[in-house]
Amino acid sequence: MDLHPFPTIALILALATASGLVANKLRQPLIVAFILVGVAVGPVGAGWVSADTTMELLARLGLAILLFLVGLRLDLHMIRSTGPVAVVTGLGQVACTAVLGYLIALALNLSGISALYVAAALTFSSTIIIVKLLSDKRELDQLHGRITLGILIVQDIVVVLVMIALTAYGQGSSGGLGAGIAVVALKGVGLLAGIWALTRWVMPWLMPHVARSQELLVLFGVAYAVSVAAFSEWLGFSSEVGAFLAGVSLASTQFRDALGARLVSLRDFLLLFFFLNLGAGLDFSEAAGQLVAALILSVFVLIAKPMIVIAIMTLMRYPVRVGFAVGLPLAQISEFSLILASLGVTLGHISGATLSLITVVGLVTIAASTYLTTYSDPIFERCSRWLAVLERTHPRESEAAENTDDFDVVLFGLGRFGSHLAERLSGAGHRVLGVDFDIHGVRTHRRKGVAMAFGSAEDLDLLQALPLERAKYVVSAIPVLQTNLALLHGLRQHGFDGIIALTAHTRHDAEQLRAAGVDVVLEPFASAAHTTSETLHDQLAAEQQKHHDDADG
Repeated sequence: MDLHPFPTIALILALATASGLVANKLRQPLIVAFILVGVAVGPVGAGWVSADTTMELLARLGLAILLFLVGLRLDLHMIRSTGPVAVVTGLGQVACTAVLGYLIALALNLSGISALYVAAALTFSSTIIIVKLLSDKRELDQLHGRITLGILIVQDIVVVLVMIALTAYGQGSSGGLGAGIAVVALKGVGLLAGIWALTRWVMPWLMPHVARSQELLVLFGVAYAVSVAAFSEWLGFSSEVGAFLAGVSLASTQFRDALGARLVSLRDFLLLFFFLNLGAGLDFSEAAGQLVAALILSVFVLIAKPMIVIAIMTLMRYPVRVGFAVGLPLAQISEFSLILASLGVTLGHISGATLSLITVVGLVTIAASTYLTTYSDPIFERCSRWLAVLERTHPRESEAAENTDDFDVVLFGLGRFGSHLAERLSGAGHRVLGVDFDIHGVRTHRRKGVAMAFGSAEDLDLLQALPLERAKYVVSAIPVLQTNLALLHGLRQHGFDGIIALTAHTRHDAEQLRAAGVDVVLEPFASAAHTTSETLHDQLAAEQQKHHDDADG
């Protein structure tokens, strides 16, 4: 069917809207609907979309803006608190998945080089899809969201190095593999140095001028993200890396929130084309005879990858719940896996049959993991009995063990709300022990004179190291329902008989906490709205009374 680009895009948007409505009615993730529409309009289906089309360009713009916004929101202190676990878990998962995947591929009668490509493809997960899913669930800023993002960054670095190594090997470059990696390392250092220079000297001067016009601010954000992404790609890295670094360079400016808020809608619209393009680019040729192998590999990815992550994180003394929340979104293969397989075909290492096998595994796992991530909380509740055997039995050595003083209040989470609570309670004469997972925040509050312990509210073994026997209150200022329910469960197991006060983000969360038997439910957002409305009411009443008195006078 030969259509001009404009009516083609219009028709595709109409189909995506219709499929999105159906998915909403069925309470299914929109991502799956968009990928299936992409398959329907791609070469496998109607053939309206092929490679190097307008939709592919829009998809790449969407990727750039998404990664730009992720970098824009990046808290550099996150690296200090989650960097070690992200590196260890990321590299450990890549190694374990690659070894097991290679053995399974050999058992499926694949050749040695094909098995290597399949194993490599199985190890990586899609940064784009996972970030979008966690953003939709508002979990990127939670503990498991931060760790997941760190693991994805580690994976992206590994996949870039693997692709560089394969290209150098396939081309038989005179300098060899080591020389190729050295050149890339030098380019990477140059890119980081350029970003640092922009952050240090250019942006503080430029941004105030740009921000005088809201329209110019949006245009600048898009242009800057795409330009750095293009430059990164020119250096031999992925465009996603450049867009991410562009966002990081603006993360410390006072304009990041305004810029981020104005780009969210544009991001969501353009990401539609990414998922459509992903579906359209899937290649199912020669896949019919490999359905059994694809099913076996898909089950491995969906089950083994999360279990590997859970096992590594429990060995590092993290709760099973956190490991589960980190591992489940990783139960898929990445769009980079398809790119890696295509590179293998180009270099003559593997055949189209192997590419088709990886493609089918990609479609199955991306679709399935979307459901798993969307419904992760109820899935964990169903699996928690079996996963409990992995929970560590001996508590980690904790900084909290050094706190032998008596405390009236143990306060979890010292963000904006928690910091104000700690300040007010301490000012009123109460002895407060703060608990937070952000190591930078722990040190900052210690310098301010607040007693602090490093740990997570979901770390049930940490409770054994806290002076709960002498505390009168346990307060959580973390507005995350599942975290608070896990803390409540741990406190009851520990036998805490004081008053428990937990924070709710929404009215629904507040009802859930009350139903669970929480003594006090804190609703800072509802309370702030109530106080603000009363203040405005008093102000308006005073103004009306003043006008009335003036009229009488």
